[in-house]
Amino acid sequence: MQFSAMESLMVALLVLGAGQWIVHKVGILSRLNMPEPVVGGLLATLIVTGLQLAGINLTFDESFKTPAMLFFFGAVGLAADFRLLKQGGWAMLIFAILVIVLVALQDLVGVTMATVMGLEPYYGLIGGSVTMTGGHGTGAAWAEVFQRDFGLTGVSELAAASATFGLVFGALLGGPLAMFLIRRYRLSAPAHGAGEGDERYDQAEKARPIAAASVIRILMLLSVGVVVGSVAAEQFAEVFRLPTFVWVLFVCILLGNTARRLWHVNDATIDMVGNTALGIFLAITLMSLQLLQLVDLALPMLAMLLVQVMLALSFITFVTFRLMGRNYDSAVLCAGHCGFAMGATPTAVANIQAVTQHHGPSPLAFIIVPVVGGFIVDIANATIIQTFVSVLSG
Repeated sequence: MQFSAMESLMVALLVLGAGQWIVHKVGILSRLNMPEPVVGGLLATLIVTGLQLAGINLTFDESFKTPAMLFFFGAVGLAADFRLLKQGGWAMLIFAILVIVLVALQDLVGVTMATVMGLEPYYGLIGGSVTMTGGHGTGAAWAEVFQRDFGLTGVSELAAASATFGLVFGALLGGPLAMFLIRRYRLSAPAHGAGEGDERYDQAEKARPIAAASVIRILMLLSVGVVVGSVAAEQFAEVFRLPTFVWVLFVCILLGNTARRLWHVNDATIDMVGNTALGIFLAITLMSLQLLQLVDLALPMLAMLLVQVMLALSFITFVTFRLMGRNYDSAVLCAGHCGFAMGATPTAVANIQAVTQHHGPSPLAFIIVPVVGGFIVDIANATIIQTFVSVLSG
């Protein structure tokens, strides 16, 4: 059964509504900071998988998926006041280093396990940062390389299954991990705006309701940012290759800070538009997952992925949390790190969004996680993977 673009969007919105209702009604999900789009999306995945087992195949049109993702990252960029970027300086640098270290450890552990279990070491990279940090896109790209250059078979399906495994665990564990840290160390969110020293700005922001004119201005800026960022990604692909959403992020950072000098930018409107786009993206992604691919994972590969989950949780809990300050912001950052260390940057942002909705704002996390997760992770991951490939083939 094939769903059109509009029908798929309708299903995605129904999935979001179901996720909101379930989290509201099931207290434990709310206490565990489970993202509403993830809850609804995983329910849809289970339903679609059950129908597949019954011989009914549902195929969704994913036309709205990429635009929703780009609008979300554009909204993150618009909300990125340069004051917050400056404030995140050293914290962003330290967090980036920790992210790079974990990426290298994922590949080291993956290659070691594959070798011990008698598999080609390249399978260890597939079960390492290629899919755990890289997600479906990076997994598909490297699977083609491994199949073409090294003669590996079935790597495309294996990469898709591994990325799905990571995405599910990254979404499920990020919020509960942050909640554990917050309760274990009795942490609380600092007063909003206290770090910026600009109370009048925050009061003015709170006093302005969301209006149609404000929504139109934000959509205007986002559309310009998405188009310009997409064109830049295409034009500079041969010289400086970065994911399109990273270009959109940085273009919208410039647009947002320029717009703040010309007129008032309502951050509440940006949050509303961005959160809606993120919800649609995650709903379409999750309801389109082929969960049955996980059944085809060989036991050694499954064991490798479980070890990767334990590695990520241990590193984030005992290293990231401590070195980032053992405070509320560091706990929220751990939820984000968990998201893109085992899934993707949108999952990371959904994790920190779920935590901050229940425990209070963390502007620092909303700046650091998208920038590090979208920009530095992709560059570091590609470099580290290529280094391992060179060594293994050398």
